[in-house]
Amino acid sequence: MGALFRRPQGVYTVARGMTSELGPLRAGSTSDPIRCAILISGSGSGMQAMVTHQQTHLECGHRTMVVISDQPDASGLAKAERLGIPTRLIALPEETDRSTRRLQHEQQIQLLLEEHEVELILLSGYMRLVSPEFVDRWTQRVINIHPSLLPMFPGAHAPRDVLAAGVEVSGCTVHYVDAGMDSGEILGQRRVPVFTDDDESSLAERVKIEEHQLYPEVIDRIAM
Repeated sequence: MGALFRRPQGVYTVARGMTSELGPLRAGSTSDPIRCAILISGSGSGMQAMVTHQQTHLECGHRTMVVISDQPDASGLAKAERLGIPTRLIALPEETDRSTRRLQHEQQIQLLLEEHEVELILLSGYMRLVSPEFVDRWTQRVINIHPSLLPMFPGAHAPRDVLAAGVEVSGCTVHYVDAGMDSGEILGQRRVPVFTDDDESSLAERVKIEEHQLYPEVIDRIAM
């Protein structure tokens, strides 16, 4: 099933809207692409699809400058290195207070983003919620892809929740990240059927096929 772009004219306007810290996102080009960071926590299949798209479509106007993971066993880091992308593991600090731990972790990420002069952050299987302070700094500069048709089935267990609800159609959603749980403005969606014999794994794999097409397509449009 095809892609759905909600309020398509709004995608371009909002993507270049003012941010609290950074100002408007400029237009990327082949010679001066938007500098992206991709944050992952696991296998990095979506990251791999994005970087491969960037490397085979030089006119897309965006490039990945660094891949960051919070998990030391994230196999996506090795995938990024094979693609020639700098990587960095930034594990959670050994701090007992959760708020302090998150703040320290995000401060380390921020320093790395500044080091690579990142302009746009792409979350791809990144399993941590970012703080409201981080979102404010990067307003409409942080984008996520989620394996359901938001606003239905937010959260970390979307395929399970989709199957439990007995719906016949699911999909994936690209959206801006805000301070809520998968609640930011929707930029694009793709639908997939849900079959009666699906389990979580089979549904998730079918959704991933669409994710790997939709995410680069939306970022292409934002980078124009």
